[in-house]
Amino acid sequence: MAAVETTRPAPFGAITTYRAINGIGSAFSLLVSWNDRRITRNALSKLSDHELDDIGLCRADIDQVGR
Repeated sequence: MAAVETTRPAPFGAITTYRAINGIGSAFSLLVSWNDRRITRNALSKLSDHELDDIGLCRADIDQVGR
């Protein structure tokens, strides 16, 4: 019975390229989530105290909602 090797080493630089692209994707994802939290905080900050009370929040809760 013959044994066949099915794994091959990655070409030179492939792992580094993968890690760089993965890092850029992670940074972009962090940027998008930061921007979503910023938009949410700004929208909640524009509401009046009565409107915040209607949705069960107070001014002090705005920072925690964005986290």
